[in-house]
Amino acid sequence: MHLQTLPGLFISHGSPMLAIDPEQVGPALHRLSTNLPRPKAIVVMSSHWESNAFEISSHSRPETWHDFRGFPEPLYQIRYPAPGSPALAEQMIQLFSSYDFVLHPNSTRPRDHGVWVPLLHMYPDADIPVLELSLPRQATAEQLFEIGQIIAPLRQQQILIIGSGSITHNLSELSWQDPNAQVPSWASDFRNYVAYHLKHGLYEKVLAWQSIPEVQRNHPSLEHLAPLFFAMGTGSISSIVHSSFSMGALGMDIYRFDS
Repeated sequence: MHLQTLPGLFISHGSPMLAIDPEQVGPALHRLSTNLPRPKAIVVMSSHWESNAFEISSHSRPETWHDFRGFPEPLYQIRYPAPGSPALAEQMIQLFSSYDFVLHPNSTRPRDHGVWVPLLHMYPDADIPVLELSLPRQATAEQLFEIGQIIAPLRQQQILIIGSGSITHNLSELSWQDPNAQVPSWASDFRNYVAYHLKHGLYEKVLAWQSIPEVQRNHPSLEHLAPLFFAMGTGSISSIVHSSFSMGALGMDIYRFDS
């Protein structure tokens, strides 16, 4: 059976409300999935699993975790019962050990919304095995990029690799009551800088995130930008799948990485 190479992706997963109010992003995620070969498995690094050690979910049936508060009740009824894959988790542990990275199995971790909210739109049948990688707190942008490079060959085994975060993420500056609020220039300028340098293959400009204009205002903490560095490692050719903003300053971009 011929295996097809899948891209690496960076997905801005936005608010948990994306699960029931897809705006422009839900249809974009659905179109993206229908245009790709069906994955044999999906590996996601989510901004919502920060850890001290580097970990991978190894349970055969992870729970759906509603890791948020104060949202409408229907959101808490949603389940994403995709299986895990202990065998693939073990394969990845071995892969990383050959690069002197210690990847620890975690059999108790439930699936956070950074994983299941975008996958709900991409693969609503929840019938493809999904593994989650943690985001090591102490990892530099360059180390996350290297993790993406190590995992990139899995793309040739028809495994979809996703970094799930947000291109901009300052919750205190969002217009929560107005999804169509004006986009402030500090958010659009940041997003345009990142998109321009990715498109032109200037990855080093993005990895040097401290120098990106308005980075502190767009990312008061770095965990939602960090999965981008991981996704960048999976492919040297970048393209924009989708670009939009929600509630003013929340960037909802989706980027694709190919070799």
